[in-house]
Amino acid sequence: MRHLPKIAAIAIPIGLCACFSGYSLVKQQTPDVKIPNTSVQLPLNKDNTATFLAALPPTTPNRELLVQSWDSYRQRFIQNDGRVIDYEASDRSTSEGQAYAMLRAVIIDDADTFARTLDWGEKNLRRQENGKYLDSLWAWKWGKRSDGTWGAIDNNFASDGDIDAVTALIFASRRWNRPEYLELARTKLKDLWDGSTAIGFGGKRYLLPGPSAAFIPNASTLHLNPSYLATYAFRIFAQVDRERDWLGLVETSYQVLEKSTQLSKVGLPSDWVALDIKTGQYQILPASSPIQSLYSFDAYRVWWRVALDATWFNSPQAKRYLQTSTKHLQKMWREQKRLPASIDLQGKQLVNYEATSQYAMLYAAWRLTEPKLGKEILEQKLLPQYKQGIWGDHSAYYTQNLAWLGLINPGVLPKQLLQAN
Repeated sequence: MRHLPKIAAIAIPIGLCACFSGYSLVKQQTPDVKIPNTSVQLPLNKDNTATFLAALPPTTPNRELLVQSWDSYRQRFIQNDGRVIDYEASDRSTSEGQAYAMLRAVIIDDADTFARTLDWGEKNLRRQENGKYLDSLWAWKWGKRSDGTWGAIDNNFASDGDIDAVTALIFASRRWNRPEYLELARTKLKDLWDGSTAIGFGGKRYLLPGPSAAFIPNASTLHLNPSYLATYAFRIFAQVDRERDWLGLVETSYQVLEKSTQLSKVGLPSDWVALDIKTGQYQILPASSPIQSLYSFDAYRVWWRVALDATWFNSPQAKRYLQTSTKHLQKMWREQKRLPASIDLQGKQLVNYEATSQYAMLYAAWRLTEPKLGKEILEQKLLPQYKQGIWGDHSAYYTQNLAWLGLINPGVLPKQLLQAN
């Protein structure tokens, strides 16, 4: 979709970036499912997998599986030039996909893949207009255009992709002693702040999901996506960029998370919500809107992002949120041993299928707050979906990323990556 100057038309494609970027469905498991033995040594395909293994402490749960799945992912989904391909969406690429690859690469000490995916993003996704760069942020969607050429299809950015990319750049600068990565991160942080934050209730800053033209539909309303709120990242950004109030964004992010869940009778986060700037009230988006207020594929990532803040920064708010906001899912799991992929604000199941990506993100949360339930979904829903390096469908780009990011214990990250030098 070409760049549009008006609000409503732009918000639609950005909002769909995460929700429909490809996922696999979990079939109902029979009671006699054989649970894989995680202590089995899985075969590795590349010589440099020894480096990947060394990046993870020997006590890391599912260590060999995580290495094998990363090796499989980079061979299947990442071209030699660094482009990450979403096969389920017309072979497109997204800023989200490039950023996930960068984040995974730095966690597992894969400097080569990191450099290639960053390079492709910088060469192909930098936002341009009339041949000139607009800023250092990335266009969210790249693919085959209607005239048969390949390039940026939508020049808008999605802030979650840029947040994950900047986080990965800061980690990479520290892990591999690459100061140029830190300088690029600082440049992107300035543009991200200027382009993707806005004054909301009480005169405080809030994170927008993308450009203000797309997500401020009128003078009194912000459209927000709770799954983009990366409070752990904002704490890291504050270490390297002291000119902007990133810690203030931590405060408003938790306000959004805690208050917007009150829209749901069962206390679940929504894919999308609206904030009335004048009153501070959160609102459900109208049924006619292409972006909806319900618990589904975007909202899953709330569990993972909040769990990172709980693990890396010992945030009491994060731990409390994970415990209170997953109570309905705890109840459903205990009663049914399965969770539907989509639930409305009343707690009604909207679909009959399940999603591996939901279980992975929930596992990241329950590993901390409900370890018994976390172990159950790991053994009953995540490990049975894994076969020879892939979770579910071999073309399911979104599932591969969320499964891996949810499964890896964030505590394995070297401490020096989380602290400013």
